[in-house]
Amino acid sequence: MDWHFVFSQALTQAIGPTMLVYALGAIGLNLQFGYTGLLNFGQAAFAAVGAYGLALAVVAFGLPFWWGILVGLGCAVVLALLMGIPTLRLRADYLAIVTIAAAEIVRRLFRATVWSEHTGGSDGMRGFSDPFFALNPLSEDATWTFLFVSMDSGRLTVDFGLFDLQYSHRDLWVMTIGWALVAFFCIVLALLVHSPWGRVLKGIREDEEAVRSLGKNVFAYKMQALVIGGLIGAVAGFVFALSRANVQPDTFSTDFTFYFYVVLILGGAAKIFGPVLGAALFWFLYNIFSQGLSQAINAGVISTEYLNQTQVGPLVFFLLGLGMVLLLIFRPQGILGNKRELMLDVR
Repeated sequence: MDWHFVFSQALTQAIGPTMLVYALGAIGLNLQFGYTGLLNFGQAAFAAVGAYGLALAVVAFGLPFWWGILVGLGCAVVLALLMGIPTLRLRADYLAIVTIAAAEIVRRLFRATVWSEHTGGSDGMRGFSDPFFALNPLSEDATWTFLFVSMDSGRLTVDFGLFDLQYSHRDLWVMTIGWALVAFFCIVLALLVHSPWGRVLKGIREDEEAVRSLGKNVFAYKMQALVIGGLIGAVAGFVFALSRANVQPDTFSTDFTFYFYVVLILGGAAKIFGPVLGAALFWFLYNIFSQGLSQAINAGVISTEYLNQTQVGPLVFFLLGLGMVLLLIFRPQGILGNKRELMLDVR
């Protein structure tokens, strides 16, 4: 077995574009669930409206790329208002029902054939990412060496001795922007939650009636948290769509939101760097298991009588699910979390 290849592939994915998408989505969810106690099961919907807002603005309406970004963010704000206004004065379980339904409605609207001329239906949309990659300063045929970093034919190689990380020049550009966005939103979130506004959010999570008795407008604070978290979710949708250079409705299923929760709980809710650590660890473990099992089967270490390549995927998710169950039993606060900060039984 080539363990060097297995670990290199796992580490490549652990800091790559896909991990950044889940880190950004979980950062938004961290503000809503971790700090405010809002059970938002529709973060996939915010990512979808962000991605489709950008794609439709650029492809269908011919607007500039940056206008497409503003359209996507505006759609996320509208969606948050539509979901929050009728539910945020009620118990948290009503918000959970509305958001999970809204996510499925949004996905099916973009998938509907009646608008397929504009949205592409189930086939999705392309052609909106060209202005983004046109800004890429890394030439595809560039060759240069700097310290431990060398570029050859558009492939970036970072050599740490044990690992060999390789990215295309497009992935590297997405990662540059993605990591900058992760750092930016972590800083913003840290400033927000350590401000008086953030302390009110924590108070709402712990005892909503007590905060209301102090004269605070609980509904307004909840709405602000839902909108800001939704905006970060829309940014995750931007990165997701741009990294794939297409947007397709079925990728924004309810599973998308559940993965955000897995990442958040794994890293630690109500912790600034919890979503980032959770996303990196989740994708590292996912690729270690999938690459390791595939390599073991190819090398004959595991007989195909017991496990074949088509069974690797389900087994990997079983192992990850088992790990999450054990984590919730023995350390429900996650890796970085504080047990007093985590409220799975929110009101």
